[in-house]
Amino acid sequence: MPGRRPERLAEQIKEEVSLIIAGEVEDPRVGFVTVTDVKLSADLRHAKVYVSVIGSENEVKGSLAALRHATGFIRHQLGAALRMRHTPELHFDYDDAEARAARIEELLREETAAAREREKNAPDRGSSEAGFADERRYESGGVKDATSLNNRDR
Repeated sequence: MPGRRPERLAEQIKEEVSLIIAGEVEDPRVGFVTVTDVKLSADLRHAKVYVSVIGSENEVKGSLAALRHATGFIRHQLGAALRMRHTPELHFDYDDAEARAARIEELLREETAAAREREKNAPDRGSSEAGFADERRYESGGVKDATSLNNRDR
């Protein structure tokens, strides 16, 4: 769909659904829920609402079940706020981006520690080996000295 309307509408839905969940949904199973993103279909009939939930896996499942149970109420309230002819159907999905980001950070930390350990335990490859590599490049003709480069330009 051309234009920015779907993007603007998705952002507005995100804000309104956040307000509705925080202020009007009274189900005790809905814990600390944050609406992280909304994706709209091209025809604006379906909205996938991504939420993150702070808590254990059981609390996440309970919050998602409560949100899915309250979908009709949330959609009704959203329709009143948006004043659209057709309010999109809401589909709630768990957004595990924070958990994935934490896992990636953990893996990077472990790899950095392992690299430092390998570097510390590796035999010292002082300047003597580096000098041999430079000599081999000069012997094979891989690196020219400045005088040969200047003579070629003449």
